[in-house]
Amino acid sequence: MANDYAPPQPVQFRGSVMAQTILRWMGWRLDFQGLPALQGVIVVYPHTSNWDLPVGLLLKWAMGFDAKFWAKDSLFRIPLFGPWLRWLGGVSVNRKSAQGVVPQMVDLIVQKKLSRDYFWLVLAPEGTRSYRPGWRSGFYRVALGADVPVALAALDYGQKMLTLTQFVRLTGDQPHDMQRMALALETCRGYRPALASPVRLDVDKEVS
Repeated sequence: MANDYAPPQPVQFRGSVMAQTILRWMGWRLDFQGLPALQGVIVVYPHTSNWDLPVGLLLKWAMGFDAKFWAKDSLFRIPLFGPWLRWLGGVSVNRKSAQGVVPQMVDLIVQKKLSRDYFWLVLAPEGTRSYRPGWRSGFYRVALGADVPVALAALDYGQKMLTLTQFVRLTGDQPHDMQRMALALETCRGYRPALASPVRLDVDKEVS
């Protein structure tokens, strides 16, 4: 088990009863007791289908917490779409900035830590629904740079269950940290299992 944060969890939520009812009707179950800190990074694995988004949104509403995701700033300037994206939890980042996307997000999370504001960033580290030889490293560099937990959200279509109970404290030893995550996620089966990327960092992909 990859769990560096012992219960009880200090950050608890009250989810949407409607979302919980829809999920039960769809046959989905949820294993979630709370989060270990006010700030952190959630990685959702595996990402192999367009179904992951609607199922993931229902699960998010059922859990009741406001997860954020990053998106390029130009999308937020589109009428109607921009406000909708922000309502879903989108956070604007400038991909053309000399600073880079990861440092922007590290700075934002560090600010949230200093002000003790809630902020959890959710990412699909595979970065695509197609098979890739590994994960993009953005999630790792953000969590390590901001010194926050990594939550493992296992989206298992085989059991129709989302498990979000394991939290990893990164050491900076990438092979060691990724091996622990791989062991924690090894039984999780995506909608299209053959498209799930192995749980390791893809050195050619620097941004998640």
